[in-house]
Amino acid sequence: MERDTGTDLPVVSVLLPVRNGGSGFIAAIRSILDQTFVNFELLVIDDGSFDDSVNVAMSMGDARIRVFADGVNRGLAARLNQGIQLARGAYIARMDADDVSFPDRLQLQFEYLSRHPDVDLLGTRAVVFRNVSDIVGLLPYRATHAEICATPWRGLPLPHPSWMGKTSWFRKHRYRTPEVLRAEDQELLLRAAPESRYACIEHVLLGYRQGVFPIRKVLLARRQLLRAQTGLFYQRKQWGNLLLATAAGLAKVAVDCLAALPGCSQLFFTRMGGAVPAGVVETLRQTLSSIDEQQ
Repeated sequence: MERDTGTDLPVVSVLLPVRNGGSGFIAAIRSILDQTFVNFELLVIDDGSFDDSVNVAMSMGDARIRVFADGVNRGLAARLNQGIQLARGAYIARMDADDVSFPDRLQLQFEYLSRHPDVDLLGTRAVVFRNVSDIVGLLPYRATHAEICATPWRGLPLPHPSWMGKTSWFRKHRYRTPEVLRAEDQELLLRAAPESRYACIEHVLLGYRQGVFPIRKVLLARRQLLRAQTGLFYQRKQWGNLLLATAAGLAKVAVDCLAALPGCSQLFFTRMGGAVPAGVVETLRQTLSSIDEQQ
């Protein structure tokens, strides 16, 4: 099933895969529809949801939304590759089904990419929150390609839901299948880095919604990422990176296990250091309040 009411070709194609989007799904969609940049299409790609996600997306009444649903669970990487193929814009932007984009996110990213044609993929800073009164912190931030890729064994700090890049780059560097579960973004960044240029703008333009500490999902992501890292480092004969990735992976698992103990979950969030600027908190509050008023 597809709903496609758009006519003119958009500049940006926003990929929003969803599987049982839940209570945060409407907010995620609204935060894109409320962007100051309007020349986009929103591709909602369902991955076999058995809740009301498809009906929610189709009932929004905005011609920029295209909904694709076949009732099958194929996995996130397969759905993202599907969206890359369907995209009609010159740029592709990522969005997750439980996060919130700030109103000027697409505008500022488009302007940056227009000024810097050498950049293939651009992220933004992100604030982690549970709800409007519970702000966890800021995700790690590095601005330039060299800084982002400086310690590949540790991971590349470029928040996946904040990405915007050239459609040609996404079509050259597809997500790997079979899927690197819960680490598909890091595998792609690491694999494509030698022939790509990344950047991240300093503005906080994404609210990353954090639920309870998911120890099983975290350990799965650690294992999958370490396997992908060591495989690539082995192919490239980067023995130092291979050893460092193994050591870092084991250290992170140890911290994760401690964080899973009662009252210790904050250990997992220590990487989100520093106080969140008051202006960011206020923008998040205003964005969420505006969305709530429309529901």
